[in-house]
Amino acid sequence: MEFGVERLPNTRLIYPMDFDKQIARRGTGSLKWDKYPEEVLPFWVADMDIESPAEVIEALHKRVDHKVYGYTNAPQTTVDAVVNYLKNTHQFEVDPEWLVWMPGLVPAINVATRAYGQPGDAVLTWTPAYFPFLSAPGFAGQQLQVVAFEFNSTTQQWEIDYEKMEAAVTPETKLFLLSNPHNPTGKVLTRDEMIGLGEFCIKHDIILCSDEIHCDLILNDKPHVCAGSLPQEILDRTIIMMSPSKTYNLAGLCCAYVIIPNDAVRLKFRNAARGIITEVNCFGYAGCEAAYTYGEGWRRNLIAYLNENLKLLDDTVASSLPGIHGYPMDATYLAWLNVEGLDMKDPAGFFEKAGVGLSDGPTFRGRGHVRLNFGCPRSQLQEGLDRMQQALKA
Repeated sequence: MEFGVERLPNTRLIYPMDFDKQIARRGTGSLKWDKYPEEVLPFWVADMDIESPAEVIEALHKRVDHKVYGYTNAPQTTVDAVVNYLKNTHQFEVDPEWLVWMPGLVPAINVATRAYGQPGDAVLTWTPAYFPFLSAPGFAGQQLQVVAFEFNSTTQQWEIDYEKMEAAVTPETKLFLLSNPHNPTGKVLTRDEMIGLGEFCIKHDIILCSDEIHCDLILNDKPHVCAGSLPQEILDRTIIMMSPSKTYNLAGLCCAYVIIPNDAVRLKFRNAARGIITEVNCFGYAGCEAAYTYGEGWRRNLIAYLNENLKLLDDTVASSLPGIHGYPMDATYLAWLNVEGLDMKDPAGFFEKAGVGLSDGPTFRGRGHVRLNFGCPRSQLQEGLDRMQQALKA
């Protein structure tokens, strides 16, 4: 039995979209909203306050109606949806055998550190960094090696410093953790940058782990270069992590997958996950399949909406938030804001007292910064920006 909805062209929706719709989330166990008291609006964790596509909701209702929710392997229709998505959207021809299903990318990142290194080995990444990149090596008894991802004010680009990377790498380095598009800066790496990073990993016999969970949230015309499109010698030491969760707001469904083309590299990953990682639940598979099969029209409209939100944010920062400046963004709905000009010891705490919950820069090893999630109804974003403005005036 197939649990998807009636097949429709993937640019058509069952119901109209309303990204301005306010959804009450307090008291639902929401990690994002229940962190704060009612007087604080949350703009921190990467979780949008926007309804998922109607086709996803319809597919989940159909799966609920089956009334049996046992252990579930990936249905063939879900595998086909992922393979077709990768081919049509990212020009990446994937053998279904390359897919390793996971209940999220954070567990997958932690499995990767254990799969390719032993206690005492090292993991290299750039900072600022998605915070699970910073914690995973320590959980595995490994060293964390970091290199600053520097913003060049002349070129207005985040740039790779290979001299610093060469200085940081050691014989113990076994894994490079890459976020592309980069979280929290919003940078999308060019093909030359991806190849250069791959060649660095070959030179030092390092596995490249490319977390591409934000790859369908490109806000401009800069193309996403999937690691799956790199030359074979790089691909043979690369694992690629993806999920529909960020794009389609499905994080609570706990469904992700890792693409590992090399048999030996894939076997190490599977062995490291054995006995620790649970199966993906039946609703995760249903949501993933529906999002990739029917969600493209919704996604395109979401990108247009996020771009308008980003314009509102940029204009407000430039005109009304003295001491704060942003950076050019290629992707994501997570704005990395420089607040060094405020000269505050705890800028996130300051704004929280003003009713705005932001991610604190030091969490990413980005002191003097905060991260703001603008994946929300525009009125909610406007209210948060108004509160920030009033706090700075006061």
